[in-house]
Amino acid sequence: MSRAPTVIVSWEAPAPLVAALAQLHPDLTIHGCDSYTALPGLIAETRADVIFTIRFGGGVPFPRAAIVESPIVKWVSVGGSGTDHLRPWMPDHVTVTNAAGVAADVMAEYAIGAMLSFSLDLRGFRRKQQARQWDLAGNVEPIEGRTLLIVGLGKTGEAVARRAKAMGLTVLGVRARPRATPNVDNVYGMEDLPRLWGRADFIVCAVPLLPTTRGLIDHAAFAAMKPSAVLIDVSRGGVVEQSALLSALDERRLKGAALDVFTTEPLPEDDPLWGYDNVIITPHCSSVYDGWDVKAVRMFAENLSRYRAGKQLANIVDPQRGY
Repeated sequence: MSRAPTVIVSWEAPAPLVAALAQLHPDLTIHGCDSYTALPGLIAETRADVIFTIRFGGGVPFPRAAIVESPIVKWVSVGGSGTDHLRPWMPDHVTVTNAAGVAADVMAEYAIGAMLSFSLDLRGFRRKQQARQWDLAGNVEPIEGRTLLIVGLGKTGEAVARRAKAMGLTVLGVRARPRATPNVDNVYGMEDLPRLWGRADFIVCAVPLLPTTRGLIDHAAFAAMKPSAVLIDVSRGGVVEQSALLSALDERRLKGAALDVFTTEPLPEDDPLWGYDNVIITPHCSSVYDGWDVKAVRMFAENLSRYRAGKQLANIVDPQRGY
């Protein structure tokens, strides 16, 4: 028998997502909620057993307990890949799924774009343009033949590898459970990282934030890197130890960094990272593109069909592994 759950769509602009979902499941009762403050009361009022949620700002803490500890909610579907804001949860009480892969391609393009920005010295040429200087003494370098280390070979890491391999890079990858991966020349375990940092010209960090990955890129990691290396972080704030990054930048032990995630978001105006010419700062937007939220809710709709039919859900997240 098909289930008929009550669904809440939690997002800063839920109306388009509610409309898209209603087209695919017209018989369901679907509520939109654009406020973290109002969400617990709406769950209690509607008795909603399924929550589709995309994390957004607004200065109010995410209502984790009201969702994953609710006696009503049975399934939480996250519209992105990260689920650290929901941990811990009991998988025998509530199922958590994610939308891993919904933004993998654009995040990979962000990573490749950052690599090219540094290899072609686009920021340096921009400064010369602003000064109206015709200066041929640029620092253009090819990325073909360089070595890329991808820390985290999930959907995003694999998308980065596919593009990097097509551009002639040697691709090394690290994952918790090593296995042969398309477009990756060699795959290693996390324990191999100390001997891999120094081999990389570019490092793309794309791991979830877990107890095992918090502070993963620390003082020792930066000390082992080439001074010519570039770090690109599209993971989660906290994976890169910011004090270690600042030290590496100050001591010129790193060519530069492209950072899309930070321990504190938004990044405070007085944060020293703003002042580095060799740091690209973006506001956690590498996974954001026009229509991504509707694509995520359509992925959810497919999973909702499985849920209603009593079938196994796709993209179930293990709270211990974090993915």
